[in-house]
Amino acid sequence: MKMTTKLMAGVATAAVALTAALPAMAADKWDMPMAYSASNFHSENGVTFAECVGAGTNGEIEITVHPGGSLFAGGDIKRAIQTGQVQIGERLMSGHANENAVFGFDSIPFLAPSFDDSAKLFAAAKPSMEKLLDEQNLVMLYAVPWPPQGLYFNKEVNSVADMAGLKFRSYNNATARLAELTNMLPVTIEAAEISQAFATGVAESMISSGATGYDRKVWESLSHFYEVDAWLPYNYVMVNKEVWGGTSDANKAAITACADEAQTRGIAASKAYTQFTMDGLAEGGMTVGPAGDALMSELRAIGETMTTEWLNDAGDDGKAIVDAFNASK
Repeated sequence: MKMTTKLMAGVATAAVALTAALPAMAADKWDMPMAYSASNFHSENGVTFAECVGAGTNGEIEITVHPGGSLFAGGDIKRAIQTGQVQIGERLMSGHANENAVFGFDSIPFLAPSFDDSAKLFAAAKPSMEKLLDEQNLVMLYAVPWPPQGLYFNKEVNSVADMAGLKFRSYNNATARLAELTNMLPVTIEAAEISQAFATGVAESMISSGATGYDRKVWESLSHFYEVDAWLPYNYVMVNKEVWGGTSDANKAAITACADEAQTRGIAASKAYTQFTMDGLAEGGMTVGPAGDALMSELRAIGETMTTEWLNDAGDDGKAIVDAFNASK
């Protein structure tokens, strides 16, 4: 009995020593492609989120952020996550409106032109969005709006007639339709290609936030930014559903907590970035200010047309989103 006890004690001691000598379990490595430049507040927020996940999971999940479309172009990110080429990533939500109109809920002109209204609209749309994404093998972790969208031109514009014939950078169905209704020529251009597109004359105008123009130094090619507050489009971070399903409950909780922090932090950054970037555009030499009354009146009429079209395309889900949003105001 004594010999057996000594033997068991020796085996236990050896096991402890062997365990201590083994290297820590390798981290589960996730790649996170993002479409916007490393200096953009969405990308910076993504990096902070990734660091939070690393700390919150005690290093069990390690996320590497790939900004600026360096791993996948913006239009390819969602498909890469769906198919498991990468585990996680960020994409402009309305970039999927060609798949289902509901994805374009955030780009209905003048429906929710402020941060407060945008938050209410997102809350109204979130259940439909989560259902759609679940059907596509995706789980949404967090979403952050861009600052209000304004119009950029290479000349002074006082009416819709002044826009006719301009090459207009589009990034979703709504921007392409806006170009058509204003007699501009839509050209699909990813965020990473904006500077080159304007420098080479491939595009002459766009609707976007002050953030995009500031990040891409568009004052080198464009002259005017008009504050029209058309809508606040969302970027969202999604994870492959199978990857998420294979993540431990403890790590899911840690990631969810980091995602909640990222959403809160991102919204605050978007608000702060709004005036900062408009000031930056002006310092770069652009004329920055509200659009004139005549132009706004014409744009609002176009917005009514686009709203009707979106409701027709989105069907019952779209009506439910708008009804819920209106009820929350």
